[in-house]
Amino acid sequence: MPVRTAEATWEGTLTEGAGTVALGSGAFEGSYSFGSRFEDATGTNSEELIGAGEAGCFAMATALDLEEEGFEPQRVHATADVHIEEVDGDFTITQIELTAEGDVPDATEEEFVAVAENAKQNCPVSKALSGPDIDLTATLA
Repeated sequence: MPVRTAEATWEGTLTEGAGTVALGSGAFEGSYSFGSRFEDATGTNSEELIGAGEAGCFAMATALDLEEEGFEPQRVHATADVHIEEVDGDFTITQIELTAEGDVPDATEEEFVAVAENAKQNCPVSKALSGPDIDLTATLA
């Protein structure tokens, strides 16, 4: 299996400095700063990138699980809201809210939710992020 790589460079102090992140595939490169991470400044941040990884992995895993259950998924859309808060003086990712919507002919809401729950528990990124609670809301389109 391939090894995936990303890199980051930070220059300067925490609040005055700035950095860049890049994916090894070349698909994304962006800037980040204290302001883009802890305020509303322009740029990306670690939590946003974690959310993209979780949403992408989960959507693929849900499609796979649906197929294995005999369904033909047309679309699985996932959003991951990653919460970072100060806890006891340290910044901590405290929760990931995962929302999924599926377009799956012949599936019931209950079947889709059950498959989505399984995917949430078993996709590789969810396993890697098993520290914070990952709350899921799943619906059919």
